Amino acid sequence: MINAPNANVMRPYLIRALHEWCIDNSLTPYIVVIVNDNVQVPREYVKDGQIVLNLSFDATSSLQLGNDYIEFKARFAGAARQIMVPVDQVSAIYAKENGQGLVFPLAPPKEAGAVALASKTLSAVPGSASASDRSEEAGTKLAPLTSVAIDRRSDEASDQPEPPRPSIKGPRPALKRVK
Repeated sequence: MINAPNANVMRPYLIRALHEWCIDNSLTPYIVVIVNDNVQVPREYVKDGQIVLNLSFDATSSLQLGNDYIEFKARFAGAARQIMVPVDQVSAIYAKENGQGLVFPLAPPKEAGAVALASKTLSAVPGSASASDRSEEAGTKLAPLTSVAIDRRSDEASDQPEPPRPSIKGPRPALKRVK
């Protein structure tokens, strides 16, 4: 197992590696982000203090997976938005199709209210161990790939409903890929 201080230094490299693995295997990389004031995302899609973002090349434009920030442009309800996520706010990266990925340890809470959010966030990742089972481990170790497989079947059974989509009259717009 890897200690938390090393995991935070390794986090951007692990994110890039799993992103590349997903792309190479024709899987869709998703990240779970803990939202705070430093995260630039559409707030209307934040649920329980977190947001799940699709990092596939089809869903993003100008994707940059840096050591400090993940930056890209994406469309939400047809409107282009600039997204900027500090790497230390990414709590998980996984493949949508099979749920394989990594859950990262949360940063140590700085205030009493952050403890509740940390516990809620760990238990909110489908397929992960409960927060009480992992409370000691979560702050000090990085979970291995095999123990964090996310069961997408339970997610599809409306455990977490999709964000509301605005009604659009007329035919659905489509993009044509030109190479």
